[in-house]
Amino acid sequence: MAKRDYYEVLGVSKNATADEIKKAYRQKAIQFHPDRNPGDKDAEEKFKEAAEAYDVLSNEEKRQRYDRFGHADVGSSAASGGFGGGGMSMEDIFSQFGDLFGGHFGGFGGFSSSSRSRAVQRGTDLRVRVKLTLKEIATGVEKKIKVKKYVPCSYCHGNGAADSQAISTCSTCHGSGFVTRVASTFLGQMQTQSTCPTCGGTGETITRKCAHCNGEGVTRAEEVITLNIPAGVGEGMQLSMSGKGNAARRGGINGDLLVVIEEERHPELIRDENDLVYNLLLTVPQAALGDSVEVPTVDGRVKVKIEPGTQPGKVLRLRNKGLPSVNSYGTGDLLINISVYIPEKLTETEKSKIKELADAENFQPSPSIKDRIFNKFRDLLD
Repeated sequence: MAKRDYYEVLGVSKNATADEIKKAYRQKAIQFHPDRNPGDKDAEEKFKEAAEAYDVLSNEEKRQRYDRFGHADVGSSAASGGFGGGGMSMEDIFSQFGDLFGGHFGGFGGFSSSSRSRAVQRGTDLRVRVKLTLKEIATGVEKKIKVKKYVPCSYCHGNGAADSQAISTCSTCHGSGFVTRVASTFLGQMQTQSTCPTCGGTGETITRKCAHCNGEGVTRAEEVITLNIPAGVGEGMQLSMSGKGNAARRGGINGDLLVVIEEERHPELIRDENDLVYNLLLTVPQAALGDSVEVPTVDGRVKVKIEPGTQPGKVLRLRNKGLPSVNSYGTGDLLINISVYIPEKLTETEKSKIKELADAENFQPSPSIKDRIFNKFRDLLD
């Protein structure tokens, strides 16, 4: 099922301000919050959908990429190659946007969620660069890469403890993950709640650390990751692979793997968005008499007919021989720019033959050709 437009999900315009996006998300979160809709799977999915939309639109960099490239850049579903901004769990949402839910001050409208009672740590993101040829960009490609990253400790399974008996409830917060303080002000007593300084919000403390990870819950390792890169990506585009970044300390949510696209230069073709440009250099006889020549494409070489009297600067267009749009909006063209080579050195015999033709009628440019060349030159300067 295709993803809905993020602006549509939150019910805001594409020109919405950050405050308008935040307000709209909060309203959607209140409407579909699981505590308000117990057991309603449809409401839960809409709650996650709104959180995913807010995650992108509330981040200026992600929003700019989304406005330009759509879901293909910021991520699509796992089915489309593993890249995705979706798949957010409840823990993801509450850990990232818990402050919008009122934290531990009663949440939305007085209802709360036990999933918010403890802080959930998140691993850091990883960024890798992947070089692609034009051929790979044209068709899409599967790449396997080795990534050095933090993974859960295989001995303690990521909790950082020597064994199950080495974990105890935090004595400071009694397992809640936060502490309450009461302060006297001129308005009366004010109650505030903050993350427990002893356990860092987890609600648990370790009495004996795992000897293999020293209580961190993570170790360094190398992992082979398969990237399914869609067709039509471009230089500098960033794709995200949810959950493939560093593991979090002592459990929690993995970070994301951010894949930055680099294009390898093609020896003959130049990319202009979805179009490809090739500069075809003809000899004077080829341009004057016409010819059949081969030109490169991403799929191999094809023959092109050159009409007699072809002028320098003329552009031939081969439809759908360019690159596909990353958003599936069609395929670009191959533009063949005609250049004509004028000899730089001539023998006396060659000079003599050219002089014989210099005054010939067909070797003099007509007024219409002069006007056409002038208008083209003027258009370049406008």
